[in-house]
Parts: sequence; structure tokens; C-alpha cells
Amino acid sequence: GVGLRKQGVDTHPKRVSVFFTMILIFIYLFYCLTGYCDSIKEKRQRGLAYDTYSNLSVSNNFGTKEFPRAIIIGVKKGGTRALLEFLRVHPDVRAVGAEPHFFDRFYEKGLQWYRNLMPRTLDGQITMEKTPSYFITREAPPRVFSMSRSTKLIVVVRDPVTRAVSDYTQTLTKSPGLPSFQNLVFKNSTTGLIDTSWSAVRIGIYAKHLENWLRYFPLAQLLFVSGEKLVTDPAGEMGRVQDFLGLKRVVTNKHFYFNQTKGFPCLKKPEGSSRPRCLGKSKGRPHPHIPAEVLHRLRDFYRPFNMKFYQMTGQDFGWD
Repeated sequence: GVGLRKQGVDTHPKRVSVFFTMILIFIYLFYCLTGYCDSIKEKRQRGLAYDTYSNLSVSNNFGTKEFPRAIIIGVKKGGTRALLEFLRVHPDVRAVGAEPHFFDRFYEKGLQWYRNLMPRTLDGQITMEKTPSYFITREAPPRVFSMSRSTKLIVVVRDPVTRAVSDYTQTLTKSPGLPSFQNLVFKNSTTGLIDTSWSAVRIGIYAKHLENWLRYFPLAQLLFVSGEKLVTDPAGEMGRVQDFLGLKRVVTNKHFYFNQTKGFPCLKKPEGSSRPRCLGKSKGRPHPHIPAEVLHRLRDFYRPFNMKFYQMTGQDFGWD
């Protein structure tokens, strides 16, 4: 009996220690199988990585968000979307896709909000945006000036008569119940007095809007792109734009082909895309028929403003 008790005393601690060792091994295996060990290892590595890279700013890895160095400020239905799409082919141009409307609608959101909308750029690249309503917004020039007085401004202009019809056509697709063009264009159809309060007419008085911009920016900081030439000679106009922006002439004739159906140039197959890039369905809509007499009166109305605009810009756009 004593021998057995001795045996019990001798063997019991061994059994206990073996039992505990097995439990520990089991717990360790369980945690490793559920991925806990790896996560500890990963955290340790991540900690080291964080210590290594914490001194590097995000900007070094991915570029920085900058205020635009150049803005396409106008005009609506002038060809601004085409110009932006053509410019985006250039590797040194980074542009916001949507129109930010910061200097006319969202100015109270502040400059940091605006900068945050911008794409990241690397050294040597320029940031751009386009919002065609800036050109006719009275508050826009001082606001852009207070952001940066060296901002380059691009205005795509087009025959104001054709532009007004194009503007009306766009509105008509959104509101089919719209009165006729001639009903809207005249204050009084008998006297033929043009209604300048109608935005489709007002936008085309380019000289008046340009005066606002020239109070803040020298003429040398503005480039006037012909909406007509952007269609008939896209490479030529793009050459002028690239020179103005201080970019290498990368976008050339080889990038364009003329789409007979749409009636304007499209970009040939862009990098990494299987088909050519043309502007959306909303571009190049057929215009409604407008009596020749109405267009003639509108042309007479615009003539003195066009002449003044040619004088101010030193460019004859040949609209008359």
C-alpha cells in the first residue's frame, strides 16, 4: 500500500505537467491555424514599415493635389468638352472630369475643398479644370485672381448665332415643351428687338464678358480658341493650346480622324482602349429649323459686339 502511494506521489506531477504541455501545444496550434500568428508577424513587419516610411509624405508616392494652373472658363456650347478631351491625351495634363463650378456655385466651400477635387500630379504635369459658366459670372474673375494671379485662362468661342441655336437645342431636349427659338429670341417680334436677358443670347456677347476678366488678368494670360477651327483643324488649334500652356506638342494630326456621321473630329484609338473615342450622344445634335430672317436679325445684333471682341483679342474669328 505504501509502495502504491509512493508510486502515486511520484507519477502524479509528471502526468499533470504532460497534460499542461499538451494543452499549451493545442492552444498554440489552434491560434496558428486560425491565422493569429501570421497577423502578429504581419503587425510587427507593418510596424517596421511604418517606422521606415512615416517620414515620407503621401505626395512623394502618389503626386500632389494642386490648384489648377490653367482653367477653361468658357463658353457653353463652344467646344469646351472636345478641347478638354483632346488635352487629356497629353501625358503632362491632368484634369478633373466633371465641371467643379467652384468659382460660380460652390465658392463658400473654400479653397481646400476645391483643391481636394483635383487629380494628383507629378513634377512637370499641370492641373486643369473646365467650367464654361465662369466666363459669364461676374464674381469669377476676382475669385480666380485671389487663388492665383498667374492662372492661365482658355476661352473656346464660336459664332454666337450658331452657339445660341446649339444652346437652345440642348435645352429643348431637356424641356420639349419649350417655346420656339424665335419666340424666345425677340422681346418684340414686330420691332425685331432682341431679348438680351435670355441666357442663350447673353452668353454670345463675348466682348462684354471679356471686359470683366481684363480688369484682373492681362490679355497675355488668356487664350481664345476657335470652336470652328477645333472642328476643321483640331491639330492646328491644339498646337496653339499646347504652346500657350508651355507643353511639348504631343497632340498632333496623328491623333485625330474626322467622323462623317457626327460631323466633327474624334480621337483615334487611345492607349489601352480597343476603339476610337468620340464625344457622347449629346454632342453634335441636329439643330431645329429656324427661319433665315430670324437668324439674319440675330447676326445683325451680334455684329458690333463681334467687331469689338476681334479688336480686344487681336483675332478675327470670321463670323461675319
